Amino acid sequence: EERFKINDHIVQTIIMLENLPYPKHLTEVPAIAGSHHEKMDGTGYPKRLTGNEMPVTARIMALADIFEALTASDRPYKKAKTLSEAIRIMSFMVKDKHIDPDVFRLFLSSGIYQQYAEQYLNPVQIDEVDISQYCNL
Repeated sequence: EERFKINDHIVQTIIMLENLPYPKHLTEVPAIAGSHHEKMDGTGYPKRLTGNEMPVTARIMALADIFEALTASDRPYKKAKTLSEAIRIMSFMVKDKHIDPDVFRLFLSSGIYQQYAEQYLNPVQIDEVDISQYCNL
């Protein structure tokens, strides 16, 4: 029951967002927001979409959501991960077919993870990340 309540926030988000009058260029907002807990292998929620059924924007949002959750320092139920720990965990999520490997490689090669860290993370969380070990995922 507790897991159902947690997962239900996505359903409620989709319902709310689908009722808003979007301009044409933002019509995908409900699908993007509603798909960010889906996984490439189809084991996510709420619709159990596989990677090819998810818009690439939702795959990007999923990766961003995971990275933020791993590094967030404002969660009372878990300790924030360092940059290298978060990237390592996400690499396992790529291997387990939970996140898009192409999006993950772009996330690393673009350096956006480092830019985010410098702007938002506690300095003690920022450590060295050797992205070369993740290039072949």
